[in-house]
Amino acid sequence: MSYPGSPLGARGQGRSLHYSCGVSAAHPIEQAWLSTGGTGAKNYDEFPDESEITRIVEANPASVLGVEMPAHTPEAVAAGLSFEQALPAAAERLAALQEAGRFASFGDVAVAYRISGGAEPVAYGVFCMVDTAEISSAADEPGRVIRNEDVFIEKVKQRNELNQRLHHLLSPVLLLQSSKGDQLHAAVADAIAASGDPVASDVDEAGRTHEIWAIGGRAGTDLAALAGDGDLIVADGNHRSLAAQVGKLDRFLAVITTPRSVVIRPYHRLVAGLPGSAAQLVEQIGQIGATVTEVDGPPQTPETGGTVVVYGQGRTWEIAFGDIEGTVVDRLDHTRVEQEVFGGLLGRDAGDKRITYVGGDYSASWLAEQVDAGKADLAILIAPVTVEDFIDVNLQRLKMPRKSTWFVPKARAGLTIAELPKE
Repeated sequence: MSYPGSPLGARGQGRSLHYSCGVSAAHPIEQAWLSTGGTGAKNYDEFPDESEITRIVEANPASVLGVEMPAHTPEAVAAGLSFEQALPAAAERLAALQEAGRFASFGDVAVAYRISGGAEPVAYGVFCMVDTAEISSAADEPGRVIRNEDVFIEKVKQRNELNQRLHHLLSPVLLLQSSKGDQLHAAVADAIAASGDPVASDVDEAGRTHEIWAIGGRAGTDLAALAGDGDLIVADGNHRSLAAQVGKLDRFLAVITTPRSVVIRPYHRLVAGLPGSAAQLVEQIGQIGATVTEVDGPPQTPETGGTVVVYGQGRTWEIAFGDIEGTVVDRLDHTRVEQEVFGGLLGRDAGDKRITYVGGDYSASWLAEQVDAGKADLAILIAPVTVEDFIDVNLQRLKMPRKSTWFVPKARAGLTIAELPKE
């Protein structure tokens, strides 16, 4: 399928990979809208304090966050609108951005993606469309897209509602190409080298440069085919992938990246509304068999698993839950906190609104400041899951605890948008 006005001349054609495979799970984007500048933003789910979204949109009305999080735009906050009430404004905002030339139309392209300039290695990936039917969330469910983490149903509902209202997919699912990662890494780098200047470039809050290239024709088809040939692990976007299933979409927008392109940082928790003090909860943790040691100084993120750090009331404790039998998931610190502290001692589900999940872009000192300011009763700092454990969990087709892997660098929202096909 082609679309009129797609600027696919010599620029973006790239060099053909001359790659052939069986049926791939990934395909070029039939109708892509690529940023012309100024629309880039953090992923919508990266904000422990959602008032930050309002400040970003106020400073930059072209930010795609104003479309993705319509209830947090300055005008919606002032009017007290709910997510559902703000949805019409989201559609109007996206249409206005397209009409103002903030996005350019491209037909039938894979979009090569490079992230550089950060603390991590240079990252490569491909924006493309992936078959929803390939999603597998259990060992007995066929499919090459492995979803490995439990989700919050309310977030899935909102993603689906936004997709249906906008008829566009704004945020990609981050997929890790576990079968042919090295081959894909080299292929994307080669496609970029052959394609001249990027269509768009954007610098994120950490100083990383995000760039995209439209790869059309045979080169784009081959690049997408290579990206989708093999097992694809959902590294970020469990809610978005399930929303595609709930909405009965044939395909969803993804960035398929390589193991060499990502690292895993910590994922912490802030807890509010304790029935007693932080010290009382820590004492109860010791009573269920954990080893509790109070330490001097502010909290620091543990370097390796086996010990979690708790901070509250100006005090810091190190907690070791001890060895248990079970699967690799059973032994993860995230699992122990979720089951033994949240479920066992507090009687809370992991989705309880009094638990805030804070990704690795936020420091231990920031977490302590939130507690000291009274915005939470305690912080729980957890060492990052290792890449080896993450792969092991997926190979065994087990599920990761909610919000346990913070992959960086993440694909920048608002650089590539996929329009859903007309029915």
